[in-house]
Amino acid sequence: MEAEALYKIGYGLYVLTAQDGAKDNGCIINTLMQVTSISPHKIAITVSKENYTHDMIVKTGEFNISILTEDTPFKVFEDFGFRSGRDVDKFKGYEEITRSANGIIYLTKHTNAYISGKVISTVDIDTHTMFIALMTHGEVISDTTSVTYAYYHKNIKPKPDKSTSMGYRCRICNYIYEGEPLPEDFICPLCKHGAKDFEKILSK
Repeated sequence: MEAEALYKIGYGLYVLTAQDGAKDNGCIINTLMQVTSISPHKIAITVSKENYTHDMIVKTGEFNISILTEDTPFKVFEDFGFRSGRDVDKFKGYEEITRSANGIIYLTKHTNAYISGKVISTVDIDTHTMFIALMTHGEVISDTTSVTYAYYHKNIKPKPDKSTSMGYRCRICNYIYEGEPLPEDFICPLCKHGAKDFEKILSK
């Protein structure tokens, strides 16, 4: 089976944000869809249970989605996708953010719209949880084209350093695992993808 076939699906990329008390957090997700097209509008997101944002949404039942654009720099993906909010303040240094009516932060730069959601049901999907939510608010910020997963890989993510010798490279974030063999249960410490998303580096 070629799991790479899944990469051909037309995903977008989004910053999912949540708040628990005084703590703000966010992460990158690529699974957001509109569930109903008539009022009340419903949306669904799928979030890894490894993410701190996941735990916050389970507790509070609310979130925001910032829909990222093609001009989003790689740093945004690094900040929200490769670090854990358990260890760092992901919003440190970000000035172009604001809070919506639900009190949760959303990005106002490199974002063409945001959506607020209130969870009405969940589906346990082993490693992830699907949150089905009422759309409680939404606003269009710009007409800039939304970034897709394919565009990110082709135009935003830095190309891997081909000079690196032995090891395994994560195809998602370019993290290098040095060693042989790569454990079957290895999880990338940056983007939290598993061993199936690593490729062997062949020395020149």
